[in-house]
Amino acid sequence: MKRARLIYNPSSGREEFQRRLPEVLDLFEQVGYETSCHATKGAGDASLAASLAIERNFDLIIAAGGDGTLHEVVNGMAERDNRPPLGIIPAGTTNDFARALGLPLRNVLGASRSIIEGQPRAVDIGKINNRYFINIAGGGALTDLTYEVPTRLKTLLGQLAYYIKGIEKLPFIRPSRVRIETDEQIIDEEITLFLISNSNSVGGLEKVAPHADLTDGLFDCIILRKTSLPDLVRIATNVIRGDHIKDPQVIYFQTKQLKVTSSSQVMLNLDGELGGQLPMSFSVLPQHIEVIMPQEQVKI
Repeated sequence: MKRARLIYNPSSGREEFQRRLPEVLDLFEQVGYETSCHATKGAGDASLAASLAIERNFDLIIAAGGDGTLHEVVNGMAERDNRPPLGIIPAGTTNDFARALGLPLRNVLGASRSIIEGQPRAVDIGKINNRYFINIAGGGALTDLTYEVPTRLKTLLGQLAYYIKGIEKLPFIRPSRVRIETDEQIIDEEITLFLISNSNSVGGLEKVAPHADLTDGLFDCIILRKTSLPDLVRIATNVIRGDHIKDPQVIYFQTKQLKVTSSSQVMLNLDGELGGQLPMSFSVLPQHIEVIMPQEQVKI
């Protein structure tokens, strides 16, 4: 019998996953997986659990939670050899990477069936100094929303909590001077924010990086220049259609690696988690982890 290790965050989202856990275990048992669970207890615990699951030769690792839980699991897997496939049950507030994969959101049993019926596909991940990310790295104004919103507020209000916090911060946005170096160009100017994306979905919006491809070995980079509040509102509106990358206040490019430095303190957001501060070097690890996707996504 194959063995699966299910690593879940008991406080993710509106705690729906915990209520459906017996049904999830039953589904995997029915298709031949002896499934054991690990409930995370604090920061870094999911990484340790994922690393240990590989050491113990589990055939499948399942991350159940939000983008933060997935981020930790990926960090626990990235440097280990003989990595098993990774299944994802989105149970968080935004679930950006799961959204990019086309997994059922807010549907624990539906996502579980997608793992059972899906196929593994090798996807890129990003490396930053000695850490990893699977969806997004960013810095500057607004990118710190995910860790500024209290956990309890996220549980009660879901994604609305982020929008409330964003509106609250708009009048206080300040640009930062950064230098971004790639093999193709150097950008040195005041910016409002920068995003280094692996998938198309950021902050619950599916067209932030409209050309992103999880398997092309490239980051999709979006830089918002120093801008006025009215321009920022206009650009934010265009993000819904994916037209923002044509705006003169937006710099968009693809690259395999880049270095970002700043004379001021700029904090990083990695998959929704606090990721330290600049300077940082970013590189793509092509097709580094196998993620189980719905059948229709595997064929793309």
